[in-house]
Amino acid sequence: MKDNYDNIQTEKPNPRSAGIDRMTPAEQVRVMLDENRAVDEALREASGEITAAVELISERMRAGGDLIYVGAGTSGRLGIIDAAECPPTFGVDPGLVRGIIAGGDGAVFRSAEGAEDSFEGGMNAIDAAGVKSSDVVVGISASGRAPYVLGALSRAGIIGAATVGVCCSPGSAMAEKGLCDVCVTAATGPEVIAGSTRLKAGTATKIILNIFSTCAMINTGRVRGNLMINVRPSNEKLRERAVRMIVSVAGCSAEKAAAALDSAGDVPGALSLLEVKNADGKN
Repeated sequence: MKDNYDNIQTEKPNPRSAGIDRMTPAEQVRVMLDENRAVDEALREASGEITAAVELISERMRAGGDLIYVGAGTSGRLGIIDAAECPPTFGVDPGLVRGIIAGGDGAVFRSAEGAEDSFEGGMNAIDAAGVKSSDVVVGISASGRAPYVLGALSRAGIIGAATVGVCCSPGSAMAEKGLCDVCVTAATGPEVIAGSTRLKAGTATKIILNIFSTCAMINTGRVRGNLMINVRPSNEKLRERAVRMIVSVAGCSAEKAAAALDSAGDVPGALSLLEVKNADGKN
């Protein structure tokens, strides 16, 4: 029996945006900004589950596991974006955090909506990705019912991987079918454009994934203070950021920081060089 879409919060019409097609641009903007206030409220309500997920992800990563996001459509793209940002930001191997999207890589740029309907496809994607029992799989679905994501979570659980769900509709299949060790439900409510979950649900999901990966990197020693100490200085902006970090941590001049960075190739190495020099009284 198919789901009753009337019971899925993210699919319901929003009475506060009724007639938005007849509003002025200023009114449309105001409605959208007002609606986005619900995102913060929903995230704060879900903070306990978000914290539990962070603890689980951090524990698995400290033990050598990988973080794998799985989603369809907007949810899948958000997972891939978060995964792609981890290597340049935290200096980690690309395989440590990775994203899987229903429909494959092509679905990142062109919609492949039908792909989300395959439970078996989600199961197969977990096997194809080489997911291990030491890993943690985060299934992302605004409605909490995308078969592809449910299949991925089911297969991950069978393998013995830890499982986390992220959705925006209370009472979802994701939460109720026992597929997740932790399920985060950010109840953002009906969208300004009914069913367009790239809006509030997408914003909430992006924030949740930011929290997952950032806190996991902090908790696995890849951040010093509040500095991305392992950033890869692969362009001029990142090189300047790296130099500023070295100056801040080592208390040296920008010239000495830049020279140490050139010699070592990365921020941790540069700091080690400067600390050695300080110990020898040469800096």
